[in-house]
Amino acid sequence: MHLSVIFRVTGTLLTFFSFTFLLPIIVALAFDEGNTSTFISAFFVTLISGLVLWLPLRGNRELRGGDGFLITALFYIGLGIFGAIPFYIDPATQLSFTDAAFESMSGLTTTGATILVGLDDLPKSLLFYRQLLQWFGGMGIIVLAVAIFPMLGIGGMQLYRTESPGPVKDNKLTPRITETAKALWYIYLGLTVSCALAYWVAGMTAFDAISHSFATVAIGGFSTHDASMGFFDSGAIEAVACLFMVLSGVNFGLHFLVWRRRNPFHYFQDFEVRAYLTFLVLIGIVVCSILLTNTPDSVSPIRDGIFQTISITTTTGFVTQDFSQWPSVAPVMLLLAAFVGGCAGSTAGGIKMIRVVMIYLQGMREVKRLIHPNGVFPIKLGKTPVPDRLIEAVWSFFSVYVLLFLLSITVIMGMSDLDFLTAFSAVGASLNNLGPGLGDVAMNYSGLDADVKWVLMFNMMLGRLEIFTLLVLLTPAYWRR
Repeated sequence: MHLSVIFRVTGTLLTFFSFTFLLPIIVALAFDEGNTSTFISAFFVTLISGLVLWLPLRGNRELRGGDGFLITALFYIGLGIFGAIPFYIDPATQLSFTDAAFESMSGLTTTGATILVGLDDLPKSLLFYRQLLQWFGGMGIIVLAVAIFPMLGIGGMQLYRTESPGPVKDNKLTPRITETAKALWYIYLGLTVSCALAYWVAGMTAFDAISHSFATVAIGGFSTHDASMGFFDSGAIEAVACLFMVLSGVNFGLHFLVWRRRNPFHYFQDFEVRAYLTFLVLIGIVVCSILLTNTPDSVSPIRDGIFQTISITTTTGFVTQDFSQWPSVAPVMLLLAAFVGGCAGSTAGGIKMIRVVMIYLQGMREVKRLIHPNGVFPIKLGKTPVPDRLIEAVWSFFSVYVLLFLLSITVIMGMSDLDFLTAFSAVGASLNNLGPGLGDVAMNYSGLDADVKWVLMFNMMLGRLEIFTLLVLLTPAYWRR
């Protein structure tokens, strides 16, 4: 382990991140807001801190295997702290440091759980910055940095593997990791621009269209209004949101393949995408059926049912209604659907559809083995055999995921007086990077104790980095290597 290289890379990443504070300054000037000093202060504090780490240690030494785990953890912790500066010092928010850090970490991990209330009255520059955090966190600002690290003499394959979501992280779209990162960001940027234009055509203002496109493609769920998507009360806007939420829940590597080969049928040839779309349809049918049977006031069973199904299942977290008040098992079913999430390699949270499919196939194989003890039953995704090593990795992930989920609920209930439903949904919404929960966290998380918020922030990082990236740092073997 080369600590000098690790701190140098972390400093480089912080230096790059500091320039994100310049964009809200432009927004503040455009809307004639008087809070430019908020972002100027955040810019210089972050820039100087990054340069202090980078300049004395700059050089061309490469990262070693495993260094990316520590860099990724340090970077997310650093961004959570430095990203909290505008929320903490801006007089419009009046947040404690814990609340500011919670809002920042929620944005960077694309969780969408919020502390803030009165969004409609906040400065647009602060709202834009909040959306921008989610956009950078969606694809992973580390992947963006990987694309330009070769110019600084820094290899990035280790970072890409630790940042990329999904059970298979060694696949590269192009021969060079730099080109892979660029390809991902071209697709990501293209979807964002298309989403913003579609929102604008559907009736949003330019500011709202850009802001919500950031949160939609990142599957983050932050909005510029307290009522979220319900503020617009527009079927056209909700249709645009549904389309891009579904697209953003698909593997971005598959998006690249479709774009390069100019053949949209590749989507339907992918086993995981077919399972993902089927799951969305089935959950949507059940939720809409429940709402049709017992429709609450002001709820459109089909329109609201479809929107909330897509939003919650993809772990985006936009809302048009307070779905926690819906009848029967609909709220719990939506929350449980978020545990599945989107496809591997997407910006969605959750366990990921490919893992759920492999767990199901492995379960069915064990049933067949009980019936035919001497039979050989290979697991296949479509026509592709799945190595047993990958099945073991999926089961390991799932086991640790469930253990940490239950442990977090126990810890939170032990340190507070939260009821089980609130604790269950708060941990689930954080670990799955969903945002809205049930019970006391249905609308926002401002009423939680400070120590509970720190536990939830840790869960957000675990979910965003898919657990093992952080857990490996807690093992003595990692530090002895």
